[in-house]
Amino acid sequence: MKRGAPAPLDERRARLVAADLLSRRAWTRAELTRRLRRRGASPEVAAGVVADLAARGHVDDEAFAHQWVATRSARGYGAGRLRAELSLRGVDATVIDSAVAALDASDTLGRARALAARRLAALRGGDRRRAASRLHDYLLRRGYSAGLVARVVREALTLIE
Repeated sequence: MKRGAPAPLDERRARLVAADLLSRRAWTRAELTRRLRRRGASPEVAAGVVADLAARGHVDDEAFAHQWVATRSARGYGAGRLRAELSLRGVDATVIDSAVAALDASDTLGRARALAARRLAALRGGDRRRAASRLHDYLLRRGYSAGLVARVVREALTLIE
């Protein structure tokens, strides 16, 4: 069987596809629109279906962003990384700012310290400067601010000595 372009989706079939997708996980408006387009819906049909689902409360970028921030920050990701991930998912910048603002600064410091402690266990036994550099880069990749990273790395290095 030859794979070609997907069969065009009319509004009824696009709604069924959207319902199937939403039954599995939450989606942002932009993600769901892209997915419907990829499945063969016209831009107008995809936008109309997603707008209707959003009006009915089935697609909510703000709720998605808050849930995303809560889940991913608990896994040790910082505000910078969370902002980038939500932006890639098509969430509006004001919604992202609102969701990230809900992060508690003391919790962020605690999560960064816990990550550093876990990572430091793997870096022990080597050169102190190299361990500091690797820990610094690791925390930056996780999305923590440079100032916070410098503070946590300084604190962690006192534990190496």
